[in-house]
Amino acid sequence: MTQPTTAAHEDAPTSAAKSTGEQGSSRRPGARWDVRTLSLLGVLAVLVAVGGITAPDEFLATSNLQLVLTQASVIGVVTVGMTFVITSGGIDLSVGAIVALASVWATTVATQEFGFAGILFTAVVVGVGCGLVNGLLVAYGRMVPFIATLAMLASARGLALQITDGSTQIVSVASVLDLGSRDSYILGIPPLVLIFAAVTVIGWLALNRTTFGRRTVAVGGNAEAARLAGIDVRRQRLYLYLLSGLCCGIAAFMLIVLAGSGQNTNGNLYELDAIAAAIIGGTLLSGGRGTIIGSVLGVLVFTTITNIFALNNLETAVQQIAKGAIIVAAVLVQRRSLHGDT
Repeated sequence: MTQPTTAAHEDAPTSAAKSTGEQGSSRRPGARWDVRTLSLLGVLAVLVAVGGITAPDEFLATSNLQLVLTQASVIGVVTVGMTFVITSGGIDLSVGAIVALASVWATTVATQEFGFAGILFTAVVVGVGCGLVNGLLVAYGRMVPFIATLAMLASARGLALQITDGSTQIVSVASVLDLGSRDSYILGIPPLVLIFAAVTVIGWLALNRTTFGRRTVAVGGNAEAARLAGIDVRRQRLYLYLLSGLCCGIAAFMLIVLAGSGQNTNGNLYELDAIAAAIIGGTLLSGGRGTIIGSVLGVLVFTTITNIFALNNLETAVQQIAKGAIIVAAVLVQRRSLHGDT
């Protein structure tokens, strides 16, 4: 007689978890995200128009558009992982440093002896390894994500500097370099852009169509309620930092292909760009709501701004001020949206 009762209790947490996760994607917020997505598309269209007017020959050239998409791809992959972490209510300040460490570790002379597979494998393993450390510190060590990932940032940067001794490690593996050449383009699309597209699609499906995504939203919305609903919050957080590390490893390999080298300065300020792109895309910094499509559009907006400023020979300081203004505006919009829910 006790078995049916046990089964009923086992089914209840699952239903409750789904209910909790669906709170982060109810119709009202969903409609608002659609409006924000359309707004970002409008901003992107305006930027394209500005670029076309201020530098028509350069900006609208096919080679420049390919460059913009390629540059967006590297930080875009990092942003996908960051979106998951922020949606869960966490933060990862170490993504740029992990990209740097993975890129230099994967381009050492010893690693390059194993060719294309050796470089790719090393970059991914180093990224996942760093994500594992972050996840263990946050989930099981009960450290504040800000502190844990800040420590990883300092450690990974220091180790990357020690490995390179401050020098640039040139890649000599032809198959890796060929991946970044124009001969490898598929229908005019760089392979790195295709990798970014694949990561985006997988990330969207994982966040919106799987139990993993629902649990991520539930943990970010209310960790205690998620725990009572039967979700292993600590394990979920560990998985999320592993995912972030995996994305950093993939991005490191893409950066190696793009630059043809590994440097300890790689990934500089990636953490700020990834967080900013996720925020202006509609992911709540407090957790509980996230959007992969919005994050990708945020990346494209920032990359396009950078490209326009570069083509018009404008100072980097002005570019940073423009980015800061966009971030502030996005946060104010989020606060207004949240106030509308109450």
